Amino acid sequence: MGEWGFLAKLLDKVQSHSTVIGKVWLSVLFVFRIMVLGAGAEKVWSDEQSKMICNTKQPGCKNVCYDHAFPISHIRFWVLQIIFVSTPTLVYLGHVMHVIHKENKLREKLNRSNTSMLKLPKYSDHKGQVKIKGDLLGNYMTSIIFRIILELAFIVGQYYLYGFVMEPQIVCSRAPCPFTVECFMSRPTEKTIFIIFMLAMSCVSVLLNVVEVFYLACSSNARRRAKIVTGAIRGPINGEGFRA
Repeated sequence: MGEWGFLAKLLDKVQSHSTVIGKVWLSVLFVFRIMVLGAGAEKVWSDEQSKMICNTKQPGCKNVCYDHAFPISHIRFWVLQIIFVSTPTLVYLGHVMHVIHKENKLREKLNRSNTSMLKLPKYSDHKGQVKIKGDLLGNYMTSIIFRIILELAFIVGQYYLYGFVMEPQIVCSRAPCPFTVECFMSRPTEKTIFIIFMLAMSCVSVLLNVVEVFYLACSSNARRRAKIVTGAIRGPINGEGFRA
């Protein structure tokens, strides 16, 4: 798990700048994907090529058959999936850090000048907590949409690369194999369980992202309506002391 430490620290910083659903998505990513991948899946797949048995001793045939069946190993595929899916969130984190730094400098100017002519901080407070609105909301929504697209792309890619079931038998007829060779994978049932589990976590991730998009859209719409109602209530007061 040591190689995931840097990514985990970065994603942990996003927790305080996300919605409740976003926090759940990050928890699923940490616990059910990164931890399971590092603690269990890597050990299950550690013997995928060395323990594969083919009914020929032709040098190089086993390597060619393995490469034909698995252009990229499941572990490396899932590592790439996690990194790519996390990238939009890291871009959003960079935007948040930039906004906090910019508005902290603005507060320093306000404290030094003691004037109200400067523009007040819009997104963050003095504790570094941000409100997801305006440009930040747009960036956050964009990152979620890209996460959905990338998750779906990797799910489809996995299906076309090697399906969702680890076949115990691989039939191969590529050179330098002297004839049609049959190879047999080790622990196919156990590996199939991990494949289905990781697929289920990808689907859960997509579902959480879709729910969060609707949540943000509804929240933004509710705030917009509240502003309209508040603006109508605080309308100009006429000469008789009544609101227009």
